[in-house]
Amino acid sequence: MTTSRTAGARRLVPGGLAPFVRQVTGRVASTGQTLGLRGGFSAVRALPAPLAYRLFDLIADISVRRGGKGVDRLRSNYARVRPELDEAGLDALVRAGMRSYMRYYCDAFRLVGSTPEELGRAVRGVGDEAVRAALSEGGGAVVFLGHLGNWDSGGAWSSTHIAPVTTVAERLEPDAVFRDFLEFRQSLGMTIIPLTGAGDPFLALKQAIGRGEFVALLADRDLTNNGLEVDLCGHRARMAKGPAVLSVMTRAPLFAATIWYEEAREQPNGKRVVVDLKRVPTPDTGSTREKVEAMTQTCATILGDAIIRHTEDWHMLQRVFVEDLDALDERRRPEPSRSATRS
Repeated sequence: MTTSRTAGARRLVPGGLAPFVRQVTGRVASTGQTLGLRGGFSAVRALPAPLAYRLFDLIADISVRRGGKGVDRLRSNYARVRPELDEAGLDALVRAGMRSYMRYYCDAFRLVGSTPEELGRAVRGVGDEAVRAALSEGGGAVVFLGHLGNWDSGGAWSSTHIAPVTTVAERLEPDAVFRDFLEFRQSLGMTIIPLTGAGDPFLALKQAIGRGEFVALLADRDLTNNGLEVDLCGHRARMAKGPAVLSVMTRAPLFAATIWYEEAREQPNGKRVVVDLKRVPTPDTGSTREKVEAMTQTCATILGDAIIRHTEDWHMLQRVFVEDLDALDERRRPEPSRSATRS
């Protein structure tokens, strides 16, 4: 049955795009990163919008039917934050979540070349007046982001409607995928700092703040093993402390951005991206560590509230909860040698 669905996806597109569909449907369930395949950007942009989004819906449905580590993890994360759902409800939510995830990629492929006017119609800002006011005083601002909604659309819109955006990108494998996404995000007007292999990213971020830029950091996963435990939707999770540290060290204001899709019939995909920015206060007292912990928890609380309301737009296909991370660490721990276990 999976084969027939895949064949159906191929029939939707010109023959030249069939290899792209085969590679995506075969691997998207595990990482989603293969969507950076060479030629993918131009091929998807060449399709009429309704056909492109229908294709990516099919890709999402096929990946759910096939399963895999990414889909299984998405289901596990959704089950934690939405425990009231039965199996049928969870199945429907995972399908909607993968469709939202694939919509993000289809949007991303079609973003290149968008005018400020088009971005203004595709994205609706909420609370951005506070950001504009803060930036008008000189200096930059820091934004905490989660893997929620379409952060690339949010970044492109912010670069053209608020201030230049600087962010950090995790290096992807293979390197060609990383270069594709690096060039893509740069084409949207964003400055990208590699997390590794290109000097001290924190220093580069401080310099961006000094230039009055808008520093946006995906921080709902801890990529450094140096993050903080927070409460997320009633469960312990590990998140990066970088946004709060950068804010405290530079005295730049910190905002938590939550991003989701809303219905918009006039848009090509029937959806509009909403970017909601909330100011995160800096505690008046306490040590630097205590301030960072409090601010990171505030960000997690804001993100968690949005996750509950827009669960299908939370594209978290990796481990984020402490219980899952600890279980992974336990499995990776080498077994003691026989001699070590003898008494």
